[in-house]
Amino acid sequence: MAKILLVDDAAFMRMMVKNSLTKGGFADCTFVEAQDGMEAVKKFDEESPDLVIMDITMPNMDGLQALKKIREGHPEAKVVMCTAMGQESMVVDAIKSGAKDFVVKPFNAERITSTVKTILGV
Repeated sequence: MAKILLVDDAAFMRMMVKNSLTKGGFADCTFVEAQDGMEAVKKFDEESPDLVIMDITMPNMDGLQALKKIREGHPEAKVVMCTAMGQESMVVDAIKSGAKDFVVKPFNAERITSTVKTILGV
């Protein structure tokens, strides 16, 4: 099954995404976690995940910067960005920078599951 990197500075948000995906048919996945963009870049290099689900607003290095860094070294990387309502300009920047899709917080479990299924082709 797939390896998914969950990136959010809030541990409860990483847990919510993990729980939604586990209940949505991804119980066999390996989940790797990072709490900011700097850690996400490092973990991507170490773990080579099939998919990254990453918050935009984080300390140290935000999700847009991390997306660009990851895609520099791994142009094939599949990244889904998470955004709060009202961050439409950041979503546009993320898509232009190579993000495959985005999910709006608060999460809808079905939306996140269907997005992951579509991007991973399952």
